[in-house]
Amino acid sequence: MKKIINNVDGVVDEMVAGLTLSYPDYVKRLHVSGAGQAMVIRSVPKTGKVALISGCGSGHEPACAGYVGEGMLDAAACGAVFTSPGVGPILECIKTIDAGKGVVMIIPNYSGDILNFEMAGEMAEEEGIKIAKIIVNDDVAVMNSTYTVGRRGIAGTILVQKITGGAAEAGLDLDAVREIGERVVANTRSMGIALSACTVPAAGKPGFNLGDDEIEIGLGIHGEPGVIRDKIKTADELTEHILEDYILKDKPIESGEEVALLINGLGATPLMELFIVSRKVHEILGKKGVKIYSTNVGNFMTSLEMAGFSVSVLKLDNELKTYYDANARTIAWRVCDK
Repeated sequence: MKKIINNVDGVVDEMVAGLTLSYPDYVKRLHVSGAGQAMVIRSVPKTGKVALISGCGSGHEPACAGYVGEGMLDAAACGAVFTSPGVGPILECIKTIDAGKGVVMIIPNYSGDILNFEMAGEMAEEEGIKIAKIIVNDDVAVMNSTYTVGRRGIAGTILVQKITGGAAEAGLDLDAVREIGERVVANTRSMGIALSACTVPAAGKPGFNLGDDEIEIGLGIHGEPGVIRDKIKTADELTEHILEDYILKDKPIESGEEVALLINGLGATPLMELFIVSRKVHEILGKKGVKIYSTNVGNFMTSLEMAGFSVSVLKLDNELKTYYDANARTIAWRVCDK
């Protein structure tokens, strides 16, 4: 195993320390005695609005802490690598960011995340904090897995955070922010392909093995294998396969409708290759008469050093476009101006 780390036990703590030291204008670390684990909040909290929290195991950077800031999240709880954050840290984040308008929890659909966030939310409600939750399940690859009941939450989570963040910043109430987020979830579909596995530092070896000419279609972001193992194909063939045979079959987009795209790298994929994928997505949708309102290409939700990509397609309406376009100032999503 080759990793640029000091010791396995310190990777998350040292990563969060480096993140908050590097971008103090955006984020700061929340220190609570006895809470354990890493918690990141906005450097300058905004009062008088609904607050947003998300969280996941570390190893998906820039998610989730990279989206803490103006126009997106108010806090992120960072678990150990590929492990849900604990109930205590989630609860401390909720209590810290609540500004009297309630807190929305944006939860990727993984069993540990659901369990811990729901428990923390119940404890917060006992202390008088209004709680709403949005469960993200955008992955069309599988209905159930080792980690989930139902579909997994992958890179589409970032689109949910962006748009609900804009709605909260605009002053919408708790129920309205939740409704906006649930609409984004309903309108978002994603799927990914892996060219290689990743290595969790504590495990010291790849989560699965692929031959030099093999790929995994429908991967999970925690290093779990995909649903189909196949031979490597061209970028156009792979892109067409997941877009036509999975994403658009599950959520048809009609001619004249508008979408936002997220072409996401998994940690070790060059931007050159992601732009080649984006080119094919544009070509396919263009032939169908679908209007592409916005495209973002880069590493948004990774899986350590996994090579591969995912495509997320969000069907937009006028209200969703308004909050998608709202300014955001975070480490990983600096601004979104039209």
